[in-house]
Amino acid sequence: MSENRHLSDVRFDSLPLAPELMRGVADAGFTHCTPIQAAALPAMLAGRDVAGQAQTGTGKTAAFLLATMQRLLTREPPAERRATQPRALILAPTRELAIQIHSDAAPLVKHTGLKLGLAYGGTGYQSQREELAAGVDILIGTPGRLIDYFKQHVFDLKAIEVSVMDEADRMFDLGFIKDIRFLLRRMPPPAQRLNMLFSATLSYRVTELAYEHMNNPEPITAHSEQVTADKVEQTLYHVSNNEKIPVLLGLMSGMRDARVMIFVNTKRDGEKLQGYLKGNEFNSAILSGDVPQSKRQSLLAEFNRGQLDVLVATDVAARGLHIPDVTHVINYDLPQDAEDYVHRIGRTARAGATGQAISLCCERYCYSLPEIEEYIGQKIPADMAAEELKVTPRPPVFPPRTERGRPDTRRPGGRRSNGRRQR
Repeated sequence: MSENRHLSDVRFDSLPLAPELMRGVADAGFTHCTPIQAAALPAMLAGRDVAGQAQTGTGKTAAFLLATMQRLLTREPPAERRATQPRALILAPTRELAIQIHSDAAPLVKHTGLKLGLAYGGTGYQSQREELAAGVDILIGTPGRLIDYFKQHVFDLKAIEVSVMDEADRMFDLGFIKDIRFLLRRMPPPAQRLNMLFSATLSYRVTELAYEHMNNPEPITAHSEQVTADKVEQTLYHVSNNEKIPVLLGLMSGMRDARVMIFVNTKRDGEKLQGYLKGNEFNSAILSGDVPQSKRQSLLAEFNRGQLDVLVATDVAARGLHIPDVTHVINYDLPQDAEDYVHRIGRTARAGATGQAISLCCERYCYSLPEIEEYIGQKIPADMAAEELKVTPRPPVFPPRTERGRPDTRRPGGRRSNGRRQR
């Protein structure tokens, strides 16, 4: 067994992977499989469809990437296949997840000769179009941008040998299911391709999708009896609505060297919270759905590099992102969907690390707590917020409206540029 407890006894070099793939595995620093990789890879490498469920941060992406690449390396494409016909399609619900999958694929594909393509909305329209028109083997993307290019005949799906749906339940949540079915129905029949579906949560409707568009998929789960990662220390404080800022600042005062993600349910609450964090000398930024794609990527890069200590986020950032070394996740608002709780706190304690998840349960969102606890199968340790935990906040500092969503480089506590107070 590896010294890393989150790994299994199964070594990658014991699997029937092509030599050029094993070189990529070595480049990525992988030696032992995670539990989901150990459970799913043998089936997928044998050509069987898989519907896989595992906690976030446990290696699902590498599992389906290796299975995809192995399939393409061991089968010759049809002689009549054109360059504009990708051999594999990997669907992701969000731009950030598509980018992350592409990044994870780069070291694995390096020695294979297979060409990656990436398509997602918000930026790079012409450059992505030209990349796809030049021809790719593995196409990774979000449904909307893919369908746009498909309808322009930039590529077609007649030569697809592998299809992957990642975070399929999120596809439903974001209203993409019609788009997913549009793409799946334009591929060869399920029996003529390898199909993989992965998510941290598999609902009944996702399972129904799997059986409709897959070839008798093998259900595989690899998690502990707890739905949430077992190395996340969970805590909950009962607070009134007007205590949330003072309690949060009190909690944050003990996290000066931490890397913290704070989740809110609405962009407006996120902007208000970010203002108070800046006014109280916390280096923070907000990541929400309407932040332009280039700015999102810049924020994530700064957070990854440690240039930002705190990232305030709506649920656009809750799934699929691999942000290393997040020490604390704070639910400023309890999520209204129990599955989102699992995905939010899964931003910490990734790949065997430990982390803390702290939730503030206020009057507005307290009704979500019973559903969350039923879903995760445990009571979250809870207490009332002690008076000594509460900090009297300094006034908030808000950047100009045109600057919302990017780090404010001004000295915390400086003059507000727009003269307005967030209500």
